[in-house]
Formats: sequence, C-alpha cells, structure tokens
Amino acid sequence: MTIPVLGLEVPPIDHLINWPSFLFDDTPFAINKVVLIYFFATIVTILFFFMASRRAARVPRGMQNLAEASIDFIREGVILQTIGPDGMRFLPFLLAMFFFIFFSNITEVIPFIQFPANARMAVPMFLALLVWFIYNIVGIAKQGPLHYLKNSLIPPGVPWPLLFLVVPIEFVSTFLVRPFSLAVRLFANMLAGHLILVTFAVICAALFSKTLLVVILPFSFGLLVGLTGFEVLVAVLQAFIFTILAAVYIGGSMHPEH
Repeated sequence: MTIPVLGLEVPPIDHLINWPSFLFDDTPFAINKVVLIYFFATIVTILFFFMASRRAARVPRGMQNLAEASIDFIREGVILQTIGPDGMRFLPFLLAMFFFIFFSNITEVIPFIQFPANARMAVPMFLALLVWFIYNIVGIAKQGPLHYLKNSLIPPGVPWPLLFLVVPIEFVSTFLVRPFSLAVRLFANMLAGHLILVTFAVICAALFSKTLLVVILPFSFGLLVGLTGFEVLVAVLQAFIFTILAAVYIGGSMHPEH
C-alpha cells in the first residue's frame, strides 16, 4: 500500500529495506543488493591495505599515509585506551572490522546505491556474536572458566545478600544483552539515517513538482545536503563505536576488575 504525499506515491518502509534477490533466488546463496554491498565492503577493505602496502616507502605518501594513519588511530585511540599493550594481537581484527563496517555504511550516500547494508540486522548481529565469541574465549583462556565466570558475574564490593539479585542481572547483561545491544545500535542508527534521507529526498521531489511550494525547495534541499553530510559522519562514528566497544569487551575479559 502506498501513501500519497504532496502528489507523490511513497512506498511502505519495508520496500526501502527489503531487496529482492536477482541471482540464485530461493536458495541459501541468493544474492541481492545488500549482499553486493557487503561484497563491495570486503573487496575494498582488502584492496585498500593491499594497495597501501604494495610499494611501501620510508616516507609514506598517498594511500600508504592514509593506511598508516588508520592503523595508528586504531592502535592509539582504541587498543591502547581500552585493552593496553597486550591487546596489539587484536589490531588486525579490529582494524579490518572498522573498515568493513565503514564501507558497508558509506554506501548510503553513494549515488545509485543509496542504502547502508547495515540497515539490515543479519550482519550486525553476526559481527556482534563474533565479538561475543572472541571476548568469552579470551576471558576463559586468560582467567580460566571458573574465575572468568566469577569475575563476570560478581562485581567487586557487592554485599553477599545482594548477590541473589546482582548475579542474574550481570549474567543477562554480560552474556545476553551485550551482543544484542551491540548489533541493534549499529542496525538502528543506520536504518534511521536511511529513512530520514529517503524522507527528505521524497519531500524535495514533491516540492519540485509543486509550483506554489517550489519556493521552499532550496531550504529542503539544503537540509537534505546537510543530512547527507551528517550521515557520512554517522557512518564513521558507528564503525568507531562498534570497534571500540568490541575492544572494551575484549579488554574487560583480559583484565578483570577483581
């Protein structure tokens, strides 16, 4: 069912996020627009670092300079701030995840694509479960199963009578809510931004078709341009938030509070 807005037919929300398969339809390997965006994000991430390291120079320039700055950013701004020097082993993982999420997000503002793949829940949830699996395995390997479970469920300084209330809350928070909230944060922000951009694009098109309302078109178009720039910032910010939270969870499993 379509909704008339200023003479335009606006499709329902599910038409903006559901893309039909055009290859291998009705199979587990079906390919649609979202899958192609993830292919794009994966290939561009690999090519970026391959091209940056192909002709490495003592004085970095161009793509090598950008790649080294990105590595320094993840190392100094994420790993050392959340895990510490012994977290350097996770640098390739966190760096690759940051760029994969960023390139999956930035397609929202690329003409003729104009959709962030992470506005679908599946891959954000997969990445969140991957982080959940890693930080739990790291915690068990670093502390031992019993100590890890104890340190995860019993905060320091809690009186023992309150443990009957605190332990279930900590269990739900640490082992159930963390991956879900990590995935929903990325998914919901990208979906909301996509819907806002689509809404203002439709309004601009509607105003352009109306003689009496075209006078306010520059204001709506200017707002659309501003929101597009803001969504570029959101694409970077959501990649950073997901990456730094992953580092925080890994650091917490490696360095318990007690």
